[in-house]
Amino acid sequence: MAAAARPASTVPTGCGRSEENGGMERRSRQRRQQQRAAAVQGTNDSSIVSKCSMASLGYFKDEFLQYFVAKRSRRAPLINWGYYIRAKAVDHCIRQFLLQTQTYNKRQILSLGAGFDSLYFRLKAGGYLDNTIVYEVDFPEVVRRKASMIKGTDELAELVAITKGVKCLNIGLLSLNGDDYKLLGIDLNDVILLDKELKERGVDPSCPTLLLAEVVLTYMENIRSSAVIHWAADYFSLAQFIIYEQFHPEDPFGQVMQQHFNHLNSKLHALREYPDREGQTLRFLNNGWSECHVMDMNEFHFNFISKSERRRIETIEPFDEFEEWHLKCSHYFILIASKGSLSRNSTLSTSTGFLIMEPPAMCGTVPALLCPGSMEISLRRYGHHSVLIRPDVVVSTGGFGEKNGQHGRLRDIHVLVRHEGKWRNECMKIGEPDNGWDGRLFHSMTWLSEYECCLVLGGRSSPISPSSQILCLKFQQLQDEKQHSVVVEKAEMHPKEERYSDRWRHSATEVFYRGQKYLFIYGGRSVTELALEDWGFLHSEKLCWEKIPVEGSIPEGRHSHSACSWKGGAVIAGGLGAEGLPLGTIFFLKPSPSGFCWQTIDTYPPVIPRYSHTAHVHEGKLLLVGGVWIHSRSVPGVTVIDLNAGQAHEYKIDVSLLQWPLMLHNHSSVLLQDERHLLILGGGGNCFSFGTHLNRQPVLLDLTSIL
Repeated sequence: MAAAARPASTVPTGCGRSEENGGMERRSRQRRQQQRAAAVQGTNDSSIVSKCSMASLGYFKDEFLQYFVAKRSRRAPLINWGYYIRAKAVDHCIRQFLLQTQTYNKRQILSLGAGFDSLYFRLKAGGYLDNTIVYEVDFPEVVRRKASMIKGTDELAELVAITKGVKCLNIGLLSLNGDDYKLLGIDLNDVILLDKELKERGVDPSCPTLLLAEVVLTYMENIRSSAVIHWAADYFSLAQFIIYEQFHPEDPFGQVMQQHFNHLNSKLHALREYPDREGQTLRFLNNGWSECHVMDMNEFHFNFISKSERRRIETIEPFDEFEEWHLKCSHYFILIASKGSLSRNSTLSTSTGFLIMEPPAMCGTVPALLCPGSMEISLRRYGHHSVLIRPDVVVSTGGFGEKNGQHGRLRDIHVLVRHEGKWRNECMKIGEPDNGWDGRLFHSMTWLSEYECCLVLGGRSSPISPSSQILCLKFQQLQDEKQHSVVVEKAEMHPKEERYSDRWRHSATEVFYRGQKYLFIYGGRSVTELALEDWGFLHSEKLCWEKIPVEGSIPEGRHSHSACSWKGGAVIAGGLGAEGLPLGTIFFLKPSPSGFCWQTIDTYPPVIPRYSHTAHVHEGKLLLVGGVWIHSRSVPGVTVIDLNAGQAHEYKIDVSLLQWPLMLHNHSSVLLQDERHLLILGGGGNCFSFGTHLNRQPVLLDLTSIL
């Protein structure tokens, strides 16, 4: 029987459509929530593969990760290093908790968003879980999959003692119920359900409890993640809360990091309201925790990883991505919040004295402008070198970057020509003999104006394949003036000796000795040495190495420093030392009657240690441009140092006119002295697992106000 129609007069106009639209909106919102949940769960699958890669190579001992990976894959060294420091930081905090609470009859570990982590099995096998119960919580689907893996793997099932009658459920919230291991499928967004289930499973609010959340809370909306933090403080009387997450979204690396997670539909919500250590600290203190300590991974690395352990890590596989390593570490932190008697013991108290410095006082800003004509210029690369061979001609060689949509080592010789105020690409014709460019990076290139050629020394094709051959690039302008020709020749040494060129990340600087011009080759790194402290003098015309006396205290070995010609000698600034720490020292290789002498240049105030920058000297002022520093939370801009007086001034680079992040490391720069502008070319790097960032176009820094 058909239902009687309701009189039209009793139905408000548009009500049915409104209800229908409301239902569609709810369903659409639910679909989006489901998609985000699936995306967040997907981060677990990617993370466990990276953890397994790191462990299988011997970075961190964990024989159980392999059982949670369906298909193993070897990650890049940078990612292995990143997951190593994460594992060490979390492991350090957990072991400190177990040590501090060893006299208690009962302890608890509650891992929130545990995913496929092997924490329980590693600690159980090591004998660290006496009187300890481990609870793991994650999405029901993740927990179901993990329980299935555990039951299907003898080594894991034996540790949980499944064969002794442990309940293994495939339905409901509890997927695995062992004596000291409970696996629960609960969405952390539902804190009421979380509270109810944990109470039913016997979680004791009075015994020492460690809560752990590795890159978990940031995926939740802030109001919901803060509810979890507040609930934990309210529920437990004696507890520590450890989180490992990202921060500092405002700088170029942070922007690339955010773009990556947004693309994965896994937005990092915490970055908006809690972007730094102060924000994260207040978040926990305002939600009921008595103490809170935050440390970024650079601090942890140098404060809690011994020198011998750091040396061991450096030898596991070839590594040459120091900039990206330090930037990654500056954007991840470990946090420990405490309450009760556990607050009296600071797990993150520093041990070796590595400290964060206050950001320097800025004297002004330097505007960054898109180079005129830059939209048509393709120079997306890093680890290259650029020189000004004529007032309006810039040559760039080598590096790693983009060519025809592909990433790789670049074998072209790139020329920029300025015509009527605009810069443009120019086709480079390779003349005879056609040896071509060999695709090296992190080399040096010096323009020898009297010989109309560039001399290229050192560099590498990989961290185990240095480029020993010295190249000579000879340029000629063709008659139509629309094209340059270059001949790439292998330089013959007299006598043949190339030991000083077998390095990369070094410097080559013009100096004068007894009226003769030399290239002063200094520092760098090699296959076996992390930071070379030796040097050599190459006669520019004879192409032979000569011994010239050098007096004074020898500077600490370094690479990725800068070197500039000044008063017949060379000014060496910054660099990365053998201990992996940026250096803040500045030295002058000063000409003397007998040869040269090392002289320290003291600055006031002291400059923040940096490396991977570029530098220029203009009328007695040293300009340090960009680079990487880890002793300060800010980003390096332009430092101007009066070489005679030692006064240093810091200037922030204003990038508001750019539509993309500007990364000033692994770049090259050319000083256009007549106009007091600095031309920035290339720059960027592999941003951990977030992808490769290459600066899109050349940029001009307007130095008029500071020169």
